Amino acid sequence: MVIQNTQIELGQQQVIRLSVGRLPSDTRITLNVHVFRSTEPGPTVLLMAGVHGDEINSVEIVRRTLAGRMFENLQRGSVVAIPLMNVHGFNNFSRDVPDGKDVNRNFPGSANGSMAARVAHIFTKNILPVIDFGVDFHTGGNYHYNYPQIRYSASDARSRTLAEAFGAPFIISCKPIAKSLRKTALDAGKPVLIFEGGENLRFDQFSIDHGLAGIQRLLHAQGMLPEAPHPVPGIHLEKRHWMRAERPGIFRWLKQSGETVGRGDTLAVLNDPYGQDEIPVVSKKAGYIIGHNNNPVVGMGDALFHIGM
Repeated sequence: MVIQNTQIELGQQQVIRLSVGRLPSDTRITLNVHVFRSTEPGPTVLLMAGVHGDEINSVEIVRRTLAGRMFENLQRGSVVAIPLMNVHGFNNFSRDVPDGKDVNRNFPGSANGSMAARVAHIFTKNILPVIDFGVDFHTGGNYHYNYPQIRYSASDARSRTLAEAFGAPFIISCKPIAKSLRKTALDAGKPVLIFEGGENLRFDQFSIDHGLAGIQRLLHAQGMLPEAPHPVPGIHLEKRHWMRAERPGIFRWLKQSGETVGRGDTLAVLNDPYGQDEIPVVSKKAGYIIGHNNNPVVGMGDALFHIGM
């Protein structure tokens, strides 16, 4: 395996630091890539997090695999672990990079583009060619909590098999977004799953546990780890629907992520701050709540509940 002129042989471990660029302060930004190789050949699996710098829960999942030395005695194959993709966003509690762009909407990137495009380019050029498949760890955005779930590309049968091996509570079929890491990887014939769990800028131990267990199950299914936690009875979902606020106000949810809902169920209420009005939020779909808004004050049209069906 060769990553930016560094050769890693079977049985070796290496931390490779890829130069991303520099800030106006002349501060250098590097991407730390941890490589673990068994003495026996096998698949190369990517585990990465922090594409959105404020999604700390995702960073913690991959960090704990390194701190716990999960990959130091692989039975076969290799693991490429990137615990933090967007270093600048992490330092600044931001989803994006200094130019305000989303790294995950700039793939395959450009060597001469913006910071977001350069980060994407470095990954596409140096990491994508050496992997066979991977998992990209994420959380919900501002005030949005995602119940632990694994997303796969509906058009790719291998993606579904890998998602089932990972074994999250919800296994969700969804199309890859244009210019995303997942779309670029899929075009290269290398499926990348998306794990979603928790909320940005917060730890959620429940999601961390599911993320770590999923990694072990996925690697065990490939014969890379000797054992793994028992699989969870994952629920397959093919469609998703966002319920949005029909009026602004104080948002008090009565049901939360992970719960089953029926058509016509009252999921929450919206109040004005003066105690005059109380408007029920009624589900128009039957399914499962896979994400919800934790912000107690919402505006017109804000996303309240994510329903999977």
